Amino acid sequence: MFSLKNPEEIRIMREGGIILARILKKISRETRAGVSAIYLNELAESEIKKEGGEPAFKNYEGFPASLCVSVNSEVVHGVPQGKVIRKGDVVGLDLGLKYKSLHTDAAVTVVVGEASREIQKFVQDCRQALYLGIRQVKSGHHIGDISSAVQSFVEQNGYSVVRQLVGHGIGYQVHEEPRVPNYGEKGKGLLLCTGMTFCIEPMINMGEAQVEIKEDGHTFRTADRSLSAHFEHTVAITDRGCLILTED
Repeated sequence: MFSLKNPEEIRIMREGGIILARILKKISRETRAGVSAIYLNELAESEIKKEGGEPAFKNYEGFPASLCVSVNSEVVHGVPQGKVIRKGDVVGLDLGLKYKSLHTDAAVTVVVGEASREIQKFVQDCRQALYLGIRQVKSGHHIGDISSAVQSFVEQNGYSVVRQLVGHGIGYQVHEEPRVPNYGEKGKGLLLCTGMTFCIEPMINMGEAQVEIKEDGHTFRTADRSLSAHFEHTVAITDRGCLILTED
C-alpha cells in the first residue's frame, strides 16, 4: 500500500526539496581533497538546522549520521566516520530532509579533482540514467517504464545496475511504498497516478551488479570492488505531470 499526497502536501515537499537541493549543492562544493567526511556531515546538519528542518537519516535504522558519504566502491549508505576525501575519489553524497513533517531525499556523485574520461563518463551516464527514468514519470505509465529506461541505458553503456537496492516511495516516512527498481520491463508493474511521490535513484557499477554490506552494518559496496555511482531525485506526479521536488 502507498499513500497519495494532496496538492498542499506536495507543495510542502517541494519547499523542503528546494532547501535540500541547496544544501546538497553546498556540500558538493565542499567535497574536495583533504576534507573529512565528518566535516561534510556536520555541515549538512548545521545547514538543515538553519533551515528549520531535521535530518531524515540520523538514527534511522541505527544510522549514525545525517549524510551518507560513499567513496569509490561504496554504493550507498556510506558511514562518514574515519573517511578523508582524496584526489581522484568518486564520492556519493546522499541526504534526506524532514521538513514540516514531510520527507525528501536526493543524492549526487562528485568526482574529486582530475579523473580519467572513462570515470567522468561513468558518473555522467549515471546522472543521465536518472533523468531518463524521470522522463517516464506520468499518469498512465508504469513503474516498469522507469525501471526499463534506466536499465537499458546503463547496460547499453557497459555498466550494471544494482538489483539488491531500489528507489522508494516517500512522504511522511523516509521509505514508503512503492518500490522503484532500476531494472524491469516496460509496461509492467504498478500503474502511476496523480498524487504519488517517490524517489528514483540509479545505483550503477562499472563492474558486476552484486553488492555486499560492510562490517559497519550500513555501508554497501560492490562485491568486485569496482567503482559505483548514485544519483537521486524525489518526484511527484501532479495534474500537470512530473514535478522534480529536489531541484532548486
